[in-house]
Amino acid sequence: MFDEEELSEIRAARAEWDDDTLDPVLEAYGERKDRFATVSNLEVDRLYDPTDVDDLDYADDLGYPGEYPYTRGVYPTGYRGRTWTMRQFAGFGTAEETNERFHYLIENGQTGLSTAFDMPSLMGLDSDDPMSLGEVGKEGVAVDTLRDMEILFDGIDLSEVSTSFTINPSAPVVYAMYVALADQQGIDRSELRGTLQNDMLKEFIAQKEWVIPPEPSLDLVTDTVEFCTRETPKFHPISISGYHIREAGSTAAQELAFTLADGFAYVEDAIERGLDVDAFAPTLSFFFNSHNSLFEEVAKFRAGRRIYARTMREEYGATDEASQKLKFHTQTAGQSLTAQQPLNNVIRVTIQAMAAVLGGTQSLHTNSYDEALALPSEDAVRVALRTQQILAEESGAADIVDPLGGSFAVEALTDEMEETVLEYLAEIEEMGDGSIRDGVLRGIEEGYFHREIQESAYEYQERVDAGEEVVVGVNEYSSDDDEELDLLHVDEQAARERQLSRLDSVKDERDDDAVANALDALADAVQSDENTMPYVVDAVKAYATMGEIMDVFEAEHGSYQETVGVA
Repeated sequence: MFDEEELSEIRAARAEWDDDTLDPVLEAYGERKDRFATVSNLEVDRLYDPTDVDDLDYADDLGYPGEYPYTRGVYPTGYRGRTWTMRQFAGFGTAEETNERFHYLIENGQTGLSTAFDMPSLMGLDSDDPMSLGEVGKEGVAVDTLRDMEILFDGIDLSEVSTSFTINPSAPVVYAMYVALADQQGIDRSELRGTLQNDMLKEFIAQKEWVIPPEPSLDLVTDTVEFCTRETPKFHPISISGYHIREAGSTAAQELAFTLADGFAYVEDAIERGLDVDAFAPTLSFFFNSHNSLFEEVAKFRAGRRIYARTMREEYGATDEASQKLKFHTQTAGQSLTAQQPLNNVIRVTIQAMAAVLGGTQSLHTNSYDEALALPSEDAVRVALRTQQILAEESGAADIVDPLGGSFAVEALTDEMEETVLEYLAEIEEMGDGSIRDGVLRGIEEGYFHREIQESAYEYQERVDAGEEVVVGVNEYSSDDDEELDLLHVDEQAARERQLSRLDSVKDERDDDAVANALDALADAVQSDENTMPYVVDAVKAYATMGEIMDVFEAEHGSYQETVGVA
């Protein structure tokens, strides 16, 4: 952006400033810390100037919003056309209770629904499974059959909402239930909008919820991608998730690198299946964490868009612009929330949400201030939603597209983030002998990701324990008289009894022969390597349970047990 003569003049002026202005102040007063770094322990400079971005080519590296390589955003008008989708996670107890919360959120201005499931549902277990005891409806809604889905969305027109489902091993079953419900409502499948998390690779890397081994899990993800591309083209069949990688303790660069690696692995698997990259890539979406270091987070989002666009075009031959655009949902950092002085979390969430908005997210979930203590209360959820609405309507942050673009600091941090991420991607590709897909699978097998994240998490905790990383209200500015909050408590026993009663009722009323035939047809499809999704849809329409369907996959592929130990 500057020629060599101009850069030479800037360097001379900087040296003069150092000598005449900075050094006397440093000698007289010093600075409050010896080292300044982000939450990820990335050291930041005192000042950035044009010399920090002297290799930046505006046209090739930045360009304009809505144009390749999309560093400055995927839409020309940013949020001036429409704001990001505002989502709040909702799900607890039974389908009736969660349906009530859905209606409450819609009435308060929420523009998209985001569904949390209880642990049995997440693991593909029915509520009456012995392993489900103590967990039914406890941290999300219990869903055993299509009947639960019918109640969950009672009074909600699926053609009018965009719905996100945070579920992974059993994601194809939940997606099939949503498709079946649309069929019931007479809604054309092509009108369904929403996102299925369905990211199994990150489960093996970070969140640790699985049923079958990594490779058949990847095949099942590709089944949903293929089916969704054909049947529900407005629905995102996978949300490739860095959020949980960051929550497990990774740095911002590791979050972005490992998430993009997973995304490229899914792309390679779908291409190997014979799918046209431009047919399925526009339906892929991503899910990132937004932490406290505002400028690092903005740089992460910007670098991610640039790397993704270039890789999709240059490595995978995507020609459709929609295939090159990294579109993502963001959630504020649950890991950053503290049980001590919980109202401080309102400020943390606001900063993190601001970073997501300045970084150009398409969708945003703001955590509730009481989540370190319990499931979010209605008051806390309303504050979290109002935080987004104030950002959109009052702060001015939504009025300028990529408002930090051109900042020497943000552009330098974006370049630094990109360089680190590309080094990780090259390492993963090398592990796979030229295939990122194989590199990711091998990295899971050999504990590569586990070790990288574990080391970063350990180093962060060491800094907190040493007081180098200040957590307000925890290791600094603590208080003995924390605020008393009204917390939401789920009566697990009551939820379980209600859920088991409904499950028994469904089993009594359904056609057992139709269920058996549907499950047999699904088993045949699994064994013959057919796309299993049409058979899963048939099974849920026969009111087969979540556990019965997942048992078919486990019978064929076996269960999975991690062998990686602590380094």
